[in-house]
Amino acid sequence: MFSLPTRPSGTRRRMATALGVLAAALALTATTAGGATAAPQPDRDRVKIEPGEAYMGAGTRIHEGTPAGEPTMGVMAPTDGVQGIDVSHWQGAINWTSVRNAGIQFAWMKATEGTTYKDSSFNTNYPAAYHAGVIRGAYHFARPNVSSGATQANYFVNNGGGWSRDNMTLPGVLDIEHNPYGAMCYGLSTTQMRTWITDFYNTYKSRTTRDVVIYTTASWWNTCTGNWTGMYGKSPLWVAHWGTSAPTIPAGFPTWTVWQYTATGSVSGVSGNVDRNQFNGSRDRLLALANNT
Repeated sequence: MFSLPTRPSGTRRRMATALGVLAAALALTATTAGGATAAPQPDRDRVKIEPGEAYMGAGTRIHEGTPAGEPTMGVMAPTDGVQGIDVSHWQGAINWTSVRNAGIQFAWMKATEGTTYKDSSFNTNYPAAYHAGVIRGAYHFARPNVSSGATQANYFVNNGGGWSRDNMTLPGVLDIEHNPYGAMCYGLSTTQMRTWITDFYNTYKSRTTRDVVIYTTASWWNTCTGNWTGMYGKSPLWVAHWGTSAPTIPAGFPTWTVWQYTATGSVSGVSGNVDRNQFNGSRDRLLALANNT
């Protein structure tokens, strides 16, 4: 058994004191690092997620990572103009009154994924945002490899993706991006992907009278649809491009309507990171988009 050599009593006291201070410091560090005293944060930034857990930008983050300028919004963040967020169950409980008081005017929230998943927070977030004065909408995370576009559009509409002219409801969003669960383009050819998107668009419009908003990135769209111009003049574009002073527009769209400029923003009322967005226009134009005017 190892033992310390005999030292004068004063030396032993000083060593005991020093060891005690070190132990306390290590205990404090462990507590802080482990988050034992902090509120738990959703871990949406995992490299691997399970089916049903996808969120806006999940595929982009997994396939491409986060660019320079993240994890903070940085000096280029366009925090002026009409600001919004997008959320899912990963944000946990949200205080929508605080969100609105922080200047957030609109929010889209995940409703569905594929044909079997409904976001667990949607039924809470959707009415709560409305009552707090946040113009809200729903989005569908596309899984083109599991069923047709028409099937997924119907599932979306039947589970929260509908629309009403009430001055507070935005048209639904088709979130179509890098596949977070596998091959970038879901195993579809560019022709098959174009057909899938067209079927989703036509079905959604026949059910709601609205043009679905398309959320995507330039890299995914140009690669997986083959620089398709078929949605020009149909769907408003919601482009994701983080850590830059201006977004790159996918082929076939005249401009962007919404720009997701960071995946690591912060807003009062939301715990942890949240996607931040800017609307390309005034509040009057946002209301026009909501009301189809």
